[in-house]
Formats: sequence, C-alpha cells, structure tokens
Amino acid sequence: MSDSIDRRRLIIGAALSGVASRAFAQADAPARPARAPSSQRMEPLRYVDAGPLNIGYYEAGPVDGPAAILLHGFPYDIHSYVDVAMLLAAQGCRLIVPYLRGFGTTRFRDPATSRSGEQAALGADVIALMDALGIKRAVIAGHNWGGRAACVAAALWPERCSGMVTVNSYLVQDLARAMVPIDPRYEVELWYEYYFQIERGRAGLAANRREIARMLWEDWSPDWDFDDATFDRSAAAHDNPDYVDVVIHSYRHRFGLAAGDPAYAELQRRLAPLPPITVPSVTLDGDADGVLPAGDGRASAAKFTGRRIHRVVQGAGHNVPQEAPEAFAAAVMDLVKM
Repeated sequence: MSDSIDRRRLIIGAALSGVASRAFAQADAPARPARAPSSQRMEPLRYVDAGPLNIGYYEAGPVDGPAAILLHGFPYDIHSYVDVAMLLAAQGCRLIVPYLRGFGTTRFRDPATSRSGEQAALGADVIALMDALGIKRAVIAGHNWGGRAACVAAALWPERCSGMVTVNSYLVQDLARAMVPIDPRYEVELWYEYYFQIERGRAGLAANRREIARMLWEDWSPDWDFDDATFDRSAAAHDNPDYVDVVIHSYRHRFGLAAGDPAYAELQRRLAPLPPITVPSVTLDGDADGVLPAGDGRASAAKFTGRRIHRVVQGAGHNVPQEAPEAFAAAVMDLVKM
C-alpha cells in the first residue's frame, strides 16, 4: 500500500467517524498467506440485448452444460470470477458472467431509461439475460450487488433458478426499515453509503472512482494481498459512463431517499415483505470479511425455506469468489449435482 493511499485513508477516515483508527489497527495485524491473483483476462466478450440493456458478458464451458450465472458486485467486476469460471468450465458447466448495469461494457439501450440501481432492477436484469440467451433454468450465484440480484431472482422467479449461491446470506433489502440504525461498530463500515447521499459524494465518486474502490477493496478484504494489476483490471469497468448514476441511485434508493423506477414498482411491491428463498441454496461467509462478521447462518435461516447449506470460508474477505475460488466453485457444483 502506498504512502499516498495511507494519508488519504487517514484524512477521509477522520472525517467519517473514525475509519482511520481501524485502518491502522488492520495494518498492524499479521497478514495471512493470500492466494496469488490470476493474471488472466475474461475475454473475448459477447453482447446481447436483454430488456433495457445491451449486456456485455463472458461465456465459458460447453453450451449444452448445466448453466450458472455468476454476478459480480460493487466496486468489483466480472474478474471476481476469473478463476471460478475456469474451475466450473472444466467440470462441464456453461458459465455466463455479465457486467451489471453501470459496469464495464454493459450499456442502456435507450438514453431516456432511468439509471436505476435498485434491487428489483438488478434481479430483473438476470431474468432478461436468461431470456435473451434462451436459458430456462440456471444456478444463480453472486456476491455483494450480485448476491442481491441472485436473491431477488431466486425469490421472485424460483422456476428459473435451479439453485442459488450468495455471500452474506439473504440480501433482499428491507426498505421499510432502512432508517433503523444498526450497531455503530458496523455503521462505521458504511461511510461510503452515507457519503453517496449528498452531492459532494456524487462528485467525489465521479472524480475518485478508482481511489474509493481501492479503499473499499482494502477495508473489506484486509487479508487479501492483491496487486496493482489485479485491481486495475477490474477498476477499468468503473469507467462506464453510467457507473456514477447507477451507484448513487442504488445507495440513495436503499435509504428511501431516491424514488424507484416505475418500471420496477410491481417487483419492488413483491419484494417488500421479504419473500423467502425456496430453491436449494449455499450461503458463504468469509471469516476475514471487513464488512460483516462471519456467522453460523442461523440469523437468516427463516428466509431459506428450501434446502440450505451455510459455510464459513477460511481466510476470505468480502470478495469470496476471487479470494477463495475453489470454495465458491464447490458451492456452485454442489447445486449443479443436486
């Protein structure tokens, strides 16, 4: 980590409820051995019109193999799955790894379309992609925003989902309780969410999208020793012209401070009671997650009414698929084999 990043983390942390003191505490902690990052790029990309989007996606594995949709999060990109995709393709799976709306080469087809980042839109995009590619059913797997999209798709369209993998369990947002505070030890980790509520935060994300992303990578996965090339490969996806609008809307909508796109109002109405996940599921927690502490799965158990397996992944932070690809691939394969 460079001296300039250290100084920036100190300044921003002091202004945002003490993040700096935690950063220094992490810096003093002994680092565990980390998996060497893959240098492979997920190319060539393919493109398909799906609902309001022209989606850029990577595909691997046999076309007639069991399908798995792998969904990345913020502020990551498809390369969260660079090793997972190779592992699953080698076992005969058909992998589809799309750029989410606002990331990479995915574009809105109509300039007038709302640049919504709300959860209903993310879930609907998954189904639109499956429709466009003629995929009737698939294992839907994701982390962070991608995990939320997977939960939404599985909850609202269980007939399209043969199984689901998520990091941090059930991720459908309870918008009715958006203003209920959580433990302040965890609130401090959400500084960026509060920053994005104001126009200074929008301007900051537009001007410093790489710096903010790198801070979050480091904070959320304190034991992940990724190199500059690994970060730069993913950060290029944040140059999408819709990135700032989609990200800002996502974080404002989840607090009830931005209206949703009327096109997704009915889906959001169906999500409001927090519908259960009825399909077979594997949920994963990284034991070194800098956002949420790993749990035993009991807190969210009631939201999984189908068969559910919960695992804690040793040595992994928030970006489990990239930090522990074997564990993530194994979770997908467990569902493929059911």
